[in-house]
Amino acid sequence: MGYLDKIHSMIMLTKPKVVLLMLFTAWVGMFLATHQLPVDQLSLVALIGIGLCAASGAAINHLVDRELDGKMFRTRKRPLVVGKVTTNEARVFAIVLLVIGSSVLFYFVNTLTMVLTVSGMLGYAVLYTGYLKYATTQNIVIGGLSGAIPPLLGWVAVTGHVDPRALLLMLIIFVWTPPHFWALALYKQQEYAEGGVPMLPVVYGDQLTKQFILLYSIIQAVVTLLPFLTQMSGMIYLVGVVVLNIRFLQLAYRLMVENNNRLGWKLFRFSIVYLFALFALMMLDHYFYIRLQFL
Repeated sequence: MGYLDKIHSMIMLTKPKVVLLMLFTAWVGMFLATHQLPVDQLSLVALIGIGLCAASGAAINHLVDRELDGKMFRTRKRPLVVGKVTTNEARVFAIVLLVIGSSVLFYFVNTLTMVLTVSGMLGYAVLYTGYLKYATTQNIVIGGLSGAIPPLLGWVAVTGHVDPRALLLMLIIFVWTPPHFWALALYKQQEYAEGGVPMLPVVYGDQLTKQFILLYSIIQAVVTLLPFLTQMSGMIYLVGVVVLNIRFLQLAYRLMVENNNRLGWKLFRFSIVYLFALFALMMLDHYFYIRLQFL
């Protein structure tokens, strides 16, 4: 394998698409906290540190899940599974990313951001991947707290403290996580069953999973209205999030009433667009609100 192929394989260990979405939500958290576009040196350094720690967690996830990944069609071509990266290389890579990322946050941002970032990474890579994933059908609900932390990290990076509004951003991702992953688990339940992962549809079947997806989708719709109701966001956000929630609920309802688990994949893919669009709406709304103040 060539040098470029090795670099590409190492990059794939970090789940770059997932990390980029996390960094985007962290960036929006910075913007909402400071009322300024976060393009200064502090913001850039914070995003680098957060990104490196998140990448380390992804690499550890690959290490822990390499046997399961080999059994699942969706993940069977991951670098560790096909032997493009050795376990020792992946282990060293994850440690280096974590050391550099946490050091950047500690020395150039603030201690609280470093502690929260490392805690979130360990919660995902160790607690969720190593234990919760195989211990309970509520694995993704409990473990979702780690994945919901990026907006809080962005907020704390530029302010140095935790704010209730940052926790609201975190809550949005927390309630989004179960329907997002359960939709995937419904579509891929045979693979999860063969891998011994007690995802909700594997243990309790399709119908209960679909009911839970719809229930959490309704909770999500309510929670995502809170930024407007608390005057954190305005009409641009409200109109956009209502449209997004209508589509999300429509897909969740169809998934429940139609005998077609392929809709789970459709909902899973839309949920990614949904989260990105929701935070983009927050940013757009906030930007226009600031511009109006200076007119």
